[in-house]
Amino acid sequence: MKRKLDIGGGIAKTYLALVLLFLYVPILVMALLAFNRSPLYQMPFEFDLVWFKALAENDRLLNAGWNSVVIALVNTVVATVLGTAAALAFSRYQFRGRQVMQLLLLPPITIPWLVIGTAMLVFFYWTFPLMGLRPRGLHAILLGHVALSLPYVIIVVGARLADFPKAVEEAAATLGATPWQTFWRVSAPIIAPGVVAAALFAFATSFDQFVISYFLAPPGVTTLPVEIYTSIRKGFTPEINAISTIIIAVSMGVMLITARFYKFGGER
Repeated sequence: MKRKLDIGGGIAKTYLALVLLFLYVPILVMALLAFNRSPLYQMPFEFDLVWFKALAENDRLLNAGWNSVVIALVNTVVATVLGTAAALAFSRYQFRGRQVMQLLLLPPITIPWLVIGTAMLVFFYWTFPLMGLRPRGLHAILLGHVALSLPYVIIVVGARLADFPKAVEEAAATLGATPWQTFWRVSAPIIAPGVVAAALFAFATSFDQFVISYFLAPPGVTTLPVEIYTSIRKGFTPEINAISTIIIAVSMGVMLITARFYKFGGER
């Protein structure tokens, strides 16, 4: 029996190692080739920063990257605040239509983004001119990203609130704390890991979003995923490797910093 368990454990470890290799080897190869001097990825490898220098002069990629960062940051703040408030409302209050509204959080996650992008484009062309707004633009992209990010935030924060010890809030109220003091000094620190995780989900969803950005971007204004797609159609350039390497390095840094302050499992 023990021998069978050892064999099963070895197979599971081997399978896990193969999955990790499949996921990370292409990323490592892409990052490595960003430092290769050859534009055609010729060997032998010649270390050079030529593609990072070329990236610094590529205004289209830099502007698209800046648009993506700004939209993702604003989306993160808006979606996290609104989603956390909605999750608190779902967790604390009973009201008519509560279960139906919770079920309506799932379709935006399961429906293909192509359908959602088309629906948003048609809806904005129908409603925005009535308000004196253009149907396509950064404001439309931001609204689309917030709409896609909200369900993730509500679900993640709601999962944290499901295990929330309400007795600590009652204890704080018994000791004379006001509802506002109770929230900031008791509730907020407890749900903080869930809120941080939800904010990271919102940022990643927005920054990586291609379909909504492609449908709602006005002529001449793009986000980074759209610009990378356009550049690849015209001809692949290692400058994309360079900016992708920078994004990976920043993302890993943020994840390591987050893991430093918040342990997996939600403990502070």
